Amino acid sequence: MNPSAAPERRLALISVSDKTGILEFAQGLESLGFTVLSTGGTARLLRDGGVAVTGVGEHTGFPEIMDGRVKTLHPKVHGGILGRDQDAGVMAEHGIEPFELVIVNLYPFAEVTANPDCSLADAIENIDIGGPTMVRAAAKNHARVSIVTDSSDYQAVLSELQSAGAVSESTRYRLAVSAFAHTARYDGMVADYLSQRGPEGKAPDGLPVIHTPQFNRVQTMRYGENPHQKAAFFVAGDAGGTLPGWAEQLQGKELSYNNISDADAAIECVHQFHGDPACVIVKHANPCGAAQADTALEAYLRAFETDPVSAFGGIIAFNQQLDAETAASIIEKQFVEVISAPSYAEDALSVLAAKPNVRVLRGQPAADAGNRLSYHKVAGGLLIQQYDQGRIERSDCRCVSDRAPTDQEWLDLLFAWKLVRMIKSNAIVYASGGRTLGVGAGQMSRVDSARIAAWKASEAKLPLDGAVMGSDAFFPFRDSIDTAANGGIQAIIQPGGSMRDEEVIAAANEHGMTMVFTGMRHFRH
Repeated sequence: MNPSAAPERRLALISVSDKTGILEFAQGLESLGFTVLSTGGTARLLRDGGVAVTGVGEHTGFPEIMDGRVKTLHPKVHGGILGRDQDAGVMAEHGIEPFELVIVNLYPFAEVTANPDCSLADAIENIDIGGPTMVRAAAKNHARVSIVTDSSDYQAVLSELQSAGAVSESTRYRLAVSAFAHTARYDGMVADYLSQRGPEGKAPDGLPVIHTPQFNRVQTMRYGENPHQKAAFFVAGDAGGTLPGWAEQLQGKELSYNNISDADAAIECVHQFHGDPACVIVKHANPCGAAQADTALEAYLRAFETDPVSAFGGIIAFNQQLDAETAASIIEKQFVEVISAPSYAEDALSVLAAKPNVRVLRGQPAADAGNRLSYHKVAGGLLIQQYDQGRIERSDCRCVSDRAPTDQEWLDLLFAWKLVRMIKSNAIVYASGGRTLGVGAGQMSRVDSARIAAWKASEAKLPLDGAVMGSDAFFPFRDSIDTAANGGIQAIIQPGGSMRDEEVIAAANEHGMTMVFTGMRHFRH
């Protein structure tokens, strides 16, 4: 039963949910002398394509029963997959023929459960039993059997069979690893779905009881955050492609580890702004400038002016189509690593083509952003939380100062609040007229972030008179309020909740400032 030996019949078992390329693969196997066994819809497709298919029920002498729930769970199937050289005698005794190839992929559980109308009963009916059993059996016995679960492997397997008469040992091993990963991802999807749904229709606390995420490597990178670190990009489940689900690369060099991380932050941040064109420039995962204006060009120029030094080598994201004039301005004014927009005018792409190394993405926020989980590895474990999707409107805020905000101050306060959610704590944003004036990020004390934001505004020659301040968390002392007031800040938005709120509110009143509480904190580490 060595794979290079020639049994009486060369058997290939085919049972696939994803039928991409399967007819051509089966035709190629048949031309090489294989007898094809198949089930259900796969058998019908192959017969319609001219392949002489033997039904599994015909092979086993036992029909499919229970609406197809039981069809491949039979000794003539699993004995044929699991049989080894030392099993030749018992196989001959029971009329079990060996399978050389098993081509199987599993019920579309993810696609079915993605439908909001999917019931628990529908989900359970789409839990594959026979498929994973065959896949795991063939992968276990890869010393003799080639298990193919991915249509992208069809041509390579066919080529080896055509050129060498058999699939090589190294390829069988690689296919087995891929097959175990396939079933692991599938089982993980089932466990996650059932855990997050819970017996009452949802997980009681909004988090899964267990979480078994499976990720598939789709891109090996030159290096990670630093050249001495190896890195790769993985996607959840069986998603294909070489980019995150939110992006399509239109031109430029391969995205790096840091490019993907920063682009993710930039695209999510800019798409918080609706209506008028918006631009966000991100550097090292923090927005260093952002603006919303009547045109994409104006939004870019105002975002760039916040911090031209940090914008060098940054990620620039837009929430609307990028035009040629804006593209030309970017290329003229700065070195840019990545540009992202939901669409591009044709002449804009022509402009960007003059800089072939610039990575140009057609980007939108991840479709499942509302259901995302956030992961943070710690020694011996994993911290998992719901992704921060917290939003507030003007009606959610509470004015706590003697003076209430003007309508323009409300607009600027809500603009600043959208940004502090995306900036590393401690986060401070100074803003006015739908644009950033200064950003302070990632400091150990809040007052230092306030000072840095004021210094950034001064360096950019952007006056703070009449501007607003946003803070991702409460102020533990009044020092940040005094710092902001000395710069000219007139309005503050913050969560509130400090033991010294009264002291902080009193400081705002002393300076004639207005202050509103959101009741929502946005730490980002």
